[in-house]
Amino acid sequence: MPHHARRTAIAAVAVLAACGRVPMHQSSTHAESSSRSASDAAVDSDVSRVRAATRAFQVLDSAVAAGYARNVPNCLRHPEQGTMGFHHSNPKLTDDKVELERPEILLYGRTEKGDHVLTGVEYIVPYRAHPRDAGPPTVMGQKLKRSDNLQLWYLHVWIWRDNPSGLFADYNPTVSC
Repeated sequence: MPHHARRTAIAAVAVLAACGRVPMHQSSTHAESSSRSASDAAVDSDVSRVRAATRAFQVLDSAVAAGYARNVPNCLRHPEQGTMGFHHSNPKLTDDKVELERPEILLYGRTEKGDHVLTGVEYIVPYRAHPRDAGPPTVMGQKLKRSDNLQLWYLHVWIWRDNPSGLFADYNPTVSC
């Protein structure tokens, strides 16, 4: 395939994937497929490690015993994109480090009965510990996002609840307050 045709094919797959028409794992070259597979395998391994580290926190009392907040009054949601949930933070973990198995925040939704359901984790690094201009910290191969309003870097990871918007999306339409 000529070079310009291959670039056009790659661009078309990317556009269709963004529109939800083609899975992004489809690739036009073996090298791209291999690196994407290696990346996916690394993320899968990291997700397994975080699940193992947070499994006990499916029970809120266990999270509280480990230093996470018990009472979180506000559930964060977006009218179109979904819900982030209740952010139970552990201030002792909020520093300049991003440690895969020690997330700073546990994300919980609620059942109709009001029970807490662990849905994901959030990694945060405050600007005071890692300045905004220093470039983003990373975890799971992802760059943390900036929140200038909150003065921190952050990344959500939906490890306990599938998210049709993506593993690292800010909101999850399947989570309830």
